[in-house]
Amino acid sequence: MTIYDIEVQKPNGETYKLEAYKDKVLLIVNTASECGFTPQFEGLQALYENYKDQGFVVLGFPCNQFGGQEPGTGEEATQSCKINYGVSFPMHEKIDVKGENQHPLYQFLTEQQNGFFNEKIKWNFTKFLIDRNGNVVKRFSPQKKPSQMESEIESLL
Repeated sequence: MTIYDIEVQKPNGETYKLEAYKDKVLLIVNTASECGFTPQFEGLQALYENYKDQGFVVLGFPCNQFGGQEPGTGEEATQSCKINYGVSFPMHEKIDVKGENQHPLYQFLTEQQNGFFNEKIKWNFTKFLIDRNGNVVKRFSPQKKPSQMESEIESLL
């Protein structure tokens, strides 16, 4: 199985496979609109704007597993991101990124790139960088600001 075999859902309920992003560099992020790291949406949007014409895409996946910081629906999270941070990169339906209902995408990501002590996602805004061949090449902690990832992204473009 590759990342391209995984099916995800848009906030409107439409599903698609990540093969839609084959040959793109991806940054996959579990998000929350009421988190201390929520202002990172500005930096994520800036990365997307700067590099989208070179084949870079940010994919946001709202999650309510950390402190109840994403209480609404995926559609509400998407609207909040658009209104408050001007987000235009693809956002998705809310998912679980850990535990017994962990989404297959996060099962795949955490198997490919373990965290500091284990593969479990510890908080909102954990980021995974995927190369054009679908390889998970780097995992970034929530504390890592989007602007601090530019050199790694540029090296894959």
